[in-house]
Amino acid sequence: MERINISSGAKWEDIVGYSRAVRTGNNIFIAGTTSVDENGFVVGKGDAYEQTVFILMKIEKALNKAGACFKDVVRTRMYVTDINL
Repeated sequence: MERINISSGAKWEDIVGYSRAVRTGNNIFIAGTTSVDENGFVVGKGDAYEQTVFILMKIEKALNKAGACFKDVVRTRMYVTDINL
């Protein structure tokens, strides 16, 4: 089965050794995604809604590069540091 690595271009991918997304066959796996932009700045600091919107946009770009979209997603996981925020 062919493996396709999809890069976002973030410097961390080469430093840490991961891809934004990996497609193998009909499966696409998205790496953990934070609200950090391509310059290393946190987007929406202190604003969970703004961070979530930014993160979902990053994920959507990766899905599109892999030939998919949100309607193809069957499972998600979200982690928060303080659910009370």
